[in-house]
Amino acid sequence: MGDKAQTHHPGAAGRALAADQPASVRNVVLVGHSGSGKTTLVEALALTAGAVNRAGRVEDGGTVSDYDDIEHRQQRSVQLSLVPVEWDGIKINLLDTPGYADFVGELRAGLRAADAALFVVSASDGVDGSTRMVWEECAAVGMPRAIVITHLESARADFEEMTRICAEAFGDDDPDAVLPLYLPLRGPEGPDGHAPVTGLIGLLSQKLFDYASGERKESEPGADQLPDIEEARNRLIEGIIAESEDETLMDRYLGGEQVDIKTLVQDLERAVARGTFHPVLAAAPAAEGAKQGLGTVELLELITGGFPTPFEHPLPGVTTIDGKTRELKPCDTEGPLVAEVVKTASDPYVGRISLVRVFSGTLRPDRTVHVSGHGLTDRGHEDHDVDEKIGALSMPFGRQQRPVTHAVAGDLVCVAKLGRAETGDTISAKDDPLLVEPWQMPDPLLPLAIHAHSKADEDKLSQGLSRLVAEDPTMRLEQNQDTHQVVLWCLGEAHADVALERLRSRYGVQVDVVPHRVSLRETFANRAAGRGRHVKQSGGHGQYAICEIEVEPLPGGSGIEFVDKVVGGAVPRQFIPSVEKGVRAQAAKGVAAGYPLVDVRVTLLDGKAHSVDSSDAAFQTAGALALREAAADAKIHLLEPVAEVTVLVGDDYVGPVMSDLSGRRGRLLGTEQVGSGRTLIRAEVPEFEIGRYAVDLRSLSHGTARFDRNYARHEPMPPQIAERIREQAGDEA
Repeated sequence: MGDKAQTHHPGAAGRALAADQPASVRNVVLVGHSGSGKTTLVEALALTAGAVNRAGRVEDGGTVSDYDDIEHRQQRSVQLSLVPVEWDGIKINLLDTPGYADFVGELRAGLRAADAALFVVSASDGVDGSTRMVWEECAAVGMPRAIVITHLESARADFEEMTRICAEAFGDDDPDAVLPLYLPLRGPEGPDGHAPVTGLIGLLSQKLFDYASGERKESEPGADQLPDIEEARNRLIEGIIAESEDETLMDRYLGGEQVDIKTLVQDLERAVARGTFHPVLAAAPAAEGAKQGLGTVELLELITGGFPTPFEHPLPGVTTIDGKTRELKPCDTEGPLVAEVVKTASDPYVGRISLVRVFSGTLRPDRTVHVSGHGLTDRGHEDHDVDEKIGALSMPFGRQQRPVTHAVAGDLVCVAKLGRAETGDTISAKDDPLLVEPWQMPDPLLPLAIHAHSKADEDKLSQGLSRLVAEDPTMRLEQNQDTHQVVLWCLGEAHADVALERLRSRYGVQVDVVPHRVSLRETFANRAAGRGRHVKQSGGHGQYAICEIEVEPLPGGSGIEFVDKVVGGAVPRQFIPSVEKGVRAQAAKGVAAGYPLVDVRVTLLDGKAHSVDSSDAAFQTAGALALREAAADAKIHLLEPVAEVTVLVGDDYVGPVMSDLSGRRGRLLGTEQVGSGRTLIRAEVPEFEIGRYAVDLRSLSHGTARFDRNYARHEPMPPQIAERIREQAGDEA
């Protein structure tokens, strides 16, 4: 790390990087709320590592991250980006993730591909609730984590105070596991009274690292500076020793023994790699013309020295295609090929490009592999098992793809021309097909109903939508059979906006957004009778059919029940199925507001037929007429779907969330404590009231709550709302 005072050799700018062994790879995901500075930090690290020629720029003038046109227009990251750099002979795969909650699917893909996480925290904004939630998820699986404090140039920035806040937010029961490795040094105050951060002082080495010239320079601190760091240095040493595998070290240290810095650094690196100690660092982008941004060298040293190799990352569960468990050695470059598609994108010139994490074996270009996708049928993805010949392997560099010859276990690589591969799919050997256990992804709960803008768009819509959901497993495509709407289920409004923009710009499909319709039903509230008479004489064979029915309501979920009680052959036996067919056809169309009729028993009691003019078609028509007449004399209930909703929310927001659910005509079923500071609320809420709940709950809980919904049943709608729906149906007709 920075206290080692080694000489480092950055990678050549723009050179395609391919690791030859897992030990020389580090996969790091950057996590933090929107605006915390993740993308700026990635570009600063790339500059320091020599991967770009000036801050954030590659040789063609583009940026190494956020190079998508949509990202430029929205001024924020909307997708996972890979930026590979090299430092001290180690290939570092930096995975830049969006901070906005709508793109949490991209974040989860980054967490899946990485072996360690850098939590980026703005000194001016602090730690938000969603970042805390991601920290807890990483802690649950033991992922190593470090914290980087950015925006130190802000007048409100206070590194020491932000370190304390991070210790409270991330320290769990041990705040001494979250401690700074360096303290910032400020230069002279400017006219505004603000003293900018110009360097860092290493707490272990007690060396000063000055970035004022635009390049890191090491020197000895002044005697007056050492007392200022003594308390922080002692606390850091004690925190490191507490994590040491040498149980005698703490007693020796407390007894006055001076612990060798080399021993401390080794213990620190082991504790970071185990995920039991979380160092805090500071970083800032390079000024115009500078070669290095503040703290970037120290951060690269932490990544290469303290973060784990892929060998130390546990493999996800691997099975054969038929579900039998397969045990594999971690990161065996000679083992069976197992890789996973963590992101899929479409390039207008290259076609589909798959970002792949290799878990076992070695991936090479122009080989035939097996592609398996299972477990996402509920989101519009068909299970598939196909053999495909992969194209070139490459590493991304801004908009460019630079060829590489191979990708060993533990590395990340882009694969071209996998036409059927979708995000989450497994790539394995053709003669040894395997399947990786999929990672958890949030359910999309915001509906976006669309239809093609024109006939030309309609012809391209299906293909565009299928490509869209193949790229993004957090998006679900629904062809609703009840409402006849095409619905894209998204995570939020920004997610929906990006989906529409990609349809338009990437696939050339213009769509119109229409109000989302809820699947309503109709039923009889009371018993009623109806007579269907279909008699026409127009020369030649006429049409003659009369039937009398009785309709009575049934319990919810009963569907349509048809009973024949005709006696004496009043309706010939061959025409009774015709009456039933007509009744069911009319029930599907509805009898009041055009919604399917359910939960009734229709009893055929009597009728009349003609020896010549009666027919199947005539009795179908009579059956439909009889049902409509019965409905005219009965009270018809509109039934709305009710969802069982579970909301996981911080205790501070339980009251507002419960009040909000009650205001949505919800029935609260109960609450229970889940872990520390979290409550699970259960309620039943009409689906009419939760169309935008994904957006409203995020606002209500400041992004800290999440919810699930499951269909429970249909039940009668309040009369005043039902009347409004009937009026709307009449206007549309």
